[in-house]
Amino acid sequence: MAELKAPALLDFEARWGHHTGAKELAIMDDLDMRPARYYQLLTRAARSLDGIAHDPMTCRRVRDETATAA
Repeated sequence: MAELKAPALLDFEARWGHHTGAKELAIMDDLDMRPARYYQLLTRAARSLDGIAHDPMTCRRVRDETATAA
């Protein structure tokens, strides 16, 4: 499985938004990875310059959600 680039992860996150069971299934089916790995990569993408340049609003939401979860 090839690692997805920040823009692809952020586009997927922007389409799905909140964490639901259906989203977890889509992560496994569409992205071919476990949800835990998706969220690791998504957090990294939201902090990357490439990600911020691509979709600053989604990056901000992901960073805010990560900060409140910690």
